[in-house]
Amino acid sequence: MTQAIRQVSENDQFRADIYQLLAALLRRAPSAELLAFLQALEVDVEEDNDMTRAWAALKLAAGQFTPEQLEDEYFNLFLGVGCGEILPYGSWFMTGSLMDTPLALLRQDLAQMGFEREENVREPEDHVAALCEVMGSLILEAPGYRQLAFYQRHIGSWINRFCDAVAKAPSAAFYGTVAQLAKAFFAVEANEFEQLSLDIPVNCPGSADIAPASQEAVEVH
Repeated sequence: MTQAIRQVSENDQFRADIYQLLAALLRRAPSAELLAFLQALEVDVEEDNDMTRAWAALKLAAGQFTPEQLEDEYFNLFLGVGCGEILPYGSWFMTGSLMDTPLALLRQDLAQMGFEREENVREPEDHVAALCEVMGSLILEAPGYRQLAFYQRHIGSWINRFCDAVAKAPSAAFYGTVAQLAKAFFAVEANEFEQLSLDIPVNCPGSADIAPASQEAVEVH
């Protein structure tokens, strides 16, 4: 049976790209290539809003640090000796504990949607970078109500507190601008999903009925 090709709007492609960029920045310290990409961004400075200001700040910061400096910053923020300044896990921000009920629910949902964890990945699936990777994939592959269900259950309730924590962390310099972009983006996402929730029929499956986005497994880093 031939599957219908889902049409992806320019706005959804842009949203997915930002999710993947945030995932790359939050998964590990940026490479020289990623820093060069950020420095080359075209930012419309005449459009004065939180997102534009965040893009401009990130672009400027990308030219002020070396990859080696950012490796140290990332280590201090998210890894540390035993523990970093920030624990980048959904369970921690939702319950104050790691490996808690939210992680178990996340694993159930990921399995139902066909996402698989890579064997060489040690971090739990509720790492903020992994969640951004999943959202990027869902925007491109899954219907809106599945995006909404995943966002509401696993991201929306705590992501702003994560952004604020990163912005205030003692070691955050470059990553302060990453947090600025993330907070501005997730504010836009909250409006996006609020509108989506109004457009979804009342009899449409929601967070209690998350089914596979596709037949092929997707790896979770």
